[in-house]
Amino acid sequence: MSTTLWIILAGALVTYATRVGGHLVLSRFEHVHPRVEAGLNAVPAAVLTTLVAPAALGAGPVEWAALVLAGAVSLRGGLLPMFLVGAAVLIIGRYLVG
Repeated sequence: MSTTLWIILAGALVTYATRVGGHLVLSRFEHVHPRVEAGLNAVPAAVLTTLVAPAALGAGPVEWAALVLAGAVSLRGGLLPMFLVGAAVLIIGRYLVG
């Protein structure tokens, strides 16, 4: 098997292990403290930020326009409209600008 496939399999195994481990730890508690729950609820936003921030810092004007418009749509719409607007602006902008 190729190195890429081994990396994908290892990443999947580590991801699964952390999810199962977190479930096993939290299932031992009858009540989760509100601060712990708030911290766990903030994890998806933190992960998304770590994925978007490096790309945004090295982005051009088309990418920034897509990011700003997707952010504006996210204030009023849901996840799907935000994604569709961001993707559409990015595709059209890259087609027009080059």
